[in-house]
Amino acid sequence: MGMIYIMLTVSLLIALFFLVSFFWATKTGQFDDDYAPSVRILFDDETNNNSNTETDGNTEI
Repeated sequence: MGMIYIMLTVSLLIALFFLVSFFWATKTGQFDDDYAPSVRILFDDETNNNSNTETDGNTEI
């Protein structure tokens, strides 16, 4: 019977550890934006090329 109390206490401590670590991760911004960084790499070069062609066209004399 004593082993049940030990296992219950240990399992509650482990669950509390994971709950605290989840709240810490959300507070520090680990789950803020999952979609934009994966898409940003696809469109980053396109916006840079458009801004470079506009400035390069005006420098010709």
